[in-house]
Amino acid sequence: MYKDYSICVIVPAYNEETLILKTLDGIPEYVDYIFVINDASTDKTLELLQNQKQKDGRVEIINHIKNEGLGKCIRDGYLLSKKKVGIDVTAIMDGDNQMHPRDLVNILDKLIDEDYDYIKGNRLLHRKIAAMPKYRFIGNSILTILSKFATGYYSLMDPQCAYSAIKNSALKKIPIEKLTRGYGYNADVLCMLNIQRYRAADVEVEPVYGSEKSKIILWKYIPKTSWILINLFFRRNWQRYIVLDFHPLVLFYMFALFNIIFIIFPLTIRFFLLYFQIGEAPKTTLTILSFSILITFQSILFAIWMDMDYNKKK
Repeated sequence: MYKDYSICVIVPAYNEETLILKTLDGIPEYVDYIFVINDASTDKTLELLQNQKQKDGRVEIINHIKNEGLGKCIRDGYLLSKKKVGIDVTAIMDGDNQMHPRDLVNILDKLIDEDYDYIKGNRLLHRKIAAMPKYRFIGNSILTILSKFATGYYSLMDPQCAYSAIKNSALKKIPIEKLTRGYGYNADVLCMLNIQRYRAADVEVEPVYGSEKSKIILWKYIPKTSWILINLFFRRNWQRYIVLDFHPLVLFYMFALFNIIFIIFPLTIRFFLLYFQIGEAPKTTLTILSFSILITFQSILFAIWMDMDYNKKK
């Protein structure tokens, strides 16, 4: 128990034979349950987990017969935590020992003391951020901006940090069984929470990099995650501002989308066709195109401003 809260930690693991025991040994004693999801590891991970279970009664193992992906691991852990009677908070600590155990206290304190529903780690503001590989830092910074629009939590940073904790009272109210199977699950969880108007915040955590090897393949990860974020953006706006409530910001987004598809795009084609035919810029087309771009940009800015203001009220 921690401050009278029963704590569960989910540990996804795939081929982590060199780091999984170090990760499990570092989990604080106040944690009541440890759910380890072995995602069809081909090394000695499962064997080590079975031995650890004999030593530590808190450990429960979910064994995937085939590799399902990180999101599916998190989803299975969350679903087991929902079914388990008496768990108040569910946290996530990856099996590659990149999450320092002492930061769990800071996450739990903010969650419990300030009555948040979800707290996630933020490595980007930590003084040791220089330890993060440059390509990861740049990628995280870009995805941070995109995730703000997708999830509606504009104050949050480092969306790819999995270190987090959620109250089970909130976990039981969101459709966690629909969580995306692969990477991008972090933003998916935040989107679900935002639709239901739950409170979420960041806590600074230490970036830990050592002997672990990233399993992210950038040329696959970037387009997949970007597509997920686009889908989450439209899903959140549809459910939050049309299905569950109504807000005029959706009209601004719809107006901008209409302009892009039916005015700006055709006018751009017309502009270049006339330019190559007559050898100079067609003034009337250029004027209408410029005006259309301006009002479209303004519509998007108004919608973003309204979205930010609406989410501050939570």
